Amino acid sequence: MLSFLPALTSDSRAAVGELEGRVVAADGGRLKLEWGILAAQEADGSTDPRVGLWTENGRPTGFVGIYALGGRTTAELAGMVDPAARRRGIGSALLRGALRRCRERRFDQVLLVVPRNGAGGREFALAHGGRLEHSEHALVLRRTPTPGRSDPAITVRRAGPDDAAVVGRLLRSAFDWEPDDLPRLLGNADQRTMLALVDGQPVGTLRLTRGPDWGAIHGFGVDPAWQGRGIGRDVLRRCCALLRAEGAETVGLEVAVDNERALGLYLSVGFEPVLTEDYYALF
Repeated sequence: MLSFLPALTSDSRAAVGELEGRVVAADGGRLKLEWGILAAQEADGSTDPRVGLWTENGRPTGFVGIYALGGRTTAELAGMVDPAARRRGIGSALLRGALRRCRERRFDQVLLVVPRNGAGGREFALAHGGRLEHSEHALVLRRTPTPGRSDPAITVRRAGPDDAAVVGRLLRSAFDWEPDDLPRLLGNADQRTMLALVDGQPVGTLRLTRGPDWGAIHGFGVDPAWQGRGIGRDVLRRCCALLRAEGAETVGLEVAVDNERALGLYLSVGFEPVLTEDYYALF
């Protein structure tokens, strides 16, 4: 049975986590399920259907998440089907349902995230009209960050709703993009947006999410005018150390495959490649 819900409960998150374990055991790699976002959705009061479940005998055998990571303009879809339940049309049913809800919410673009090593992921995306839009390397830090000098002129603090204009400027300078619901994101208790400052001047930003034993870094950018001075490496070390001090055994992030400069930075701090994920535009 297929159903779409605003959020997963703690019990259904546990069941989806078990499903993820079965899928990763069969296919290897990882799935971009954005557990930090899934955990936060239960408490935010939204009535938008953002998670799809296919259940059989009370047990989920399929899942899809609708992640509005760019505010109301772009949605990412990531999902999975139990290896024992594949080739029965469950994945297609989940995708059709998710796309219908994305059209209802009037997203400008929908991207399907497919692990490159996944079982038939590319063929599935192409069969449903997908067009490869970009690709990213998924990286993970499994140890203490590589040691290095910490510049006393650099500080890192949490950004709040009053910092929306500053964070937006930094995101535009680094990525030529900013989410259209930035003030709401900055007020989200479960997703910390951080500001990096040099002598009190904001020069970079990134976002941190946490799970029981993991952490993740998103949207890490330094103003191009301040790049090449070791700021990114210093800030990255500090934030990774912060997440690990809070109990994260691993820290994950993604980087575009053509961003060799950022990839070199992450590798120098101790991150290791896990796999490559392809993003297929569905509309």
